Amino acid sequence: MALSYKARRRWALVVLLVGLPIYIVAAIVLVSLLERPGFLMEFAIYVGLGIVWVLPFKGLFKGIGQPDPDDPNQDIPK
Repeated sequence: MALSYKARRRWALVVLLVGLPIYIVAAIVLVSLLERPGFLMEFAIYVGLGIVWVLPFKGLFKGIGQPDPDDPNQDIPK
C-alpha cells in the first residue's frame, strides 16, 4: 500500500527531526570507537555514513518538494 502525499510529508518530517539526530549520534559514537583514524579516513567514514542513511528513505523523500498531485484546489499555471 502506497502512502499518500500528506503521509509521506509527515513521515519525512519525523525522519528528519527524530531519526537523523539519532543517526548522527550513532555515527559519532561509531567513529569515536575507532582509534582516531587519519583525517581523510574519518572524513570518508562520515561522508559514507551521510550517504548511506538516506538510501532506505529515498522513496519517502521523492517528490516531497513538489505540490500535492492529488489536490484539486491547487492553482493551475496559465
